[in-house]
Amino acid sequence: MFIDSHCHLSFPELRAQLPQILTEMAAAQVEQAICICTTMEEFDQVHALALAHPQLFATVGVHPDNEDVHEPSVEELVAKAALPRVLAIGETGLDYYRLNGRSLAEMEWQRERFRTHIRAAKLASKPMVIHTRSSAADTLAILKEEGGEAAGGVFHCFTESLDIALQAVELGFYISFSGIVTFKNAGDLREIAAALPLDRLLIETDSPYLAPVPYRGKTNSPAYVPHVARQLAEVRGISVEAMAEAATANTRRLFQLAS
Repeated sequence: MFIDSHCHLSFPELRAQLPQILTEMAAAQVEQAICICTTMEEFDQVHALALAHPQLFATVGVHPDNEDVHEPSVEELVAKAALPRVLAIGETGLDYYRLNGRSLAEMEWQRERFRTHIRAAKLASKPMVIHTRSSAADTLAILKEEGGEAAGGVFHCFTESLDIALQAVELGFYISFSGIVTFKNAGDLREIAAALPLDRLLIETDSPYLAPVPYRGKTNSPAYVPHVARQLAEVRGISVEAMAEAATANTRRLFQLAS
């Protein structure tokens, strides 16, 4: 019934508990999960999870926050994206939240990395998993400059404004909500979730981070993604089953994922 469109099962705090997590996913009717790559050094572990478990899938990319890591070429990303069970390019994008005293001009390395991922996604005909934090204007501008709408993708763990969400949807992108939407202080985010087209919504955990209420503050897991669906269903005035059906169909459509 549910798909977790974004999790990090290769991270140590989850990898060590994988058998238990898979059991809990099944009990919660979470049929599939997409394991997101954040560095090229991590890719082999992420890909191995997808190869070993039929309910798991992988992506390939470098998170914008990661520094002093291998910078992939377009060709390298395209080659990895062609491997079995690799569904997307990313996590990629921009993050200006932690400048650490640097100017925006000094973040050009992030923007060039993002451009590389967009070009790879277009060549590979794979969607992108986009991270944007304190950088939405540049994220959208670069997507437009590079023709990123040709590849498409999802703005994951969305926390920006309704205007940004609508611009992303206009470009053909999907919007994914995490456990943040269940937090008491996330009223504005719930309003955005209620206002967007149903056929553009995804659900995710971003585990091990951002566990939804009632697990906030604990280690997150794909088994908790139904709580995100329930919150979206509530704000949209539809049943959980209808929300789950829509989010699952949207995820399958975006990632060309068979049932």
